[in-house]
Amino acid sequence: MDAVTRAAAALRREIHTPGTGLDRLRLVPTPLVPEVRLHVAEDAILWWARMEAAAGHRLPAPYWASAWAGGQALARYLLDRPRVAAGRRVLDLASGSGLVAIAAALAGAARVRACDIDPYAVAAVDANARANRVAVDSTEADLLDTDGGDVDLLLAGDVFYDRPMADRVLPFLERVAGRGVDVLVGDPGRGHLPEGRLETLAVYQVPSTEPADEEPVRPVRILRPSRRPG
Repeated sequence: MDAVTRAAAALRREIHTPGTGLDRLRLVPTPLVPEVRLHVAEDAILWWARMEAAAGHRLPAPYWASAWAGGQALARYLLDRPRVAAGRRVLDLASGSGLVAIAAALAGAARVRACDIDPYAVAAVDANARANRVAVDSTEADLLDTDGGDVDLLLAGDVFYDRPMADRVLPFLERVAGRGVDVLVGDPGRGHLPEGRLETLAVYQVPSTEPADEEPVRPVRILRPSRRPG
C-alpha cells in the first residue's frame, strides 16, 4: 500500500467517525468561498497531534486541514471571474485542501490537476473534490523543476511561506509564465513574497481560519509575474 492509499484510508476513517472535538474533521463551507465545502479541522494542530500519537510516528504538517487565506482569495477570484478558468487546462500548485482546484472546476475548467507533495493533501483533494461533485486529478509529484507540463493556467495560493520554498517556486512560476501560460498567485503578505517581480490584479479581505492567527481578517492580493518588455 503506497503513501497516498494509506493517507486516503486514514482520512476516510476520520471523515466517517462521528465526533465534536476541536480535533475532528468537519465538512463546512469556506468563509470567503461558501460555494466550496471542505473537510477541515477547527484546530489542525490538535488533529495533527492526535493522528501522530495514533500512528506512532511523525506525519507531515496538515496544511490541507485549514482554508488558507491565499487559497481563499484565489478561489474567490476564479468564481467571481469564471472566464479566467473556463475551458482551460488548469494546474493548482501546492494544492493543500484542493480549494483552488475545486473553484477552477466549478468555474468550468476543461481539466484540473492538483499537485502537492504531502500524500494526506492528495487524499484530501480527492475527498473534497468528491464532496463538491467535481473532477480533479491529484498527484504528489514535485513539479518545481519542470516547465509545468500541458497547462493553460497555473494557480498558486500561499506558496511564499518560507525561504526554501520561495527560492524554488519563483523560478518555476516565471519559467511557466515565460512560455505563455497564465500564472496567478494568492498571497496574504507572507514574508518571502518577491515584491518587485509580481504585479497585483486584485485585493480581497479574507476571514482567517489559520492556526494561531491573531488577525481575524487579512488583506490578500491576487498577483501574476510581472510582464517585462521585450
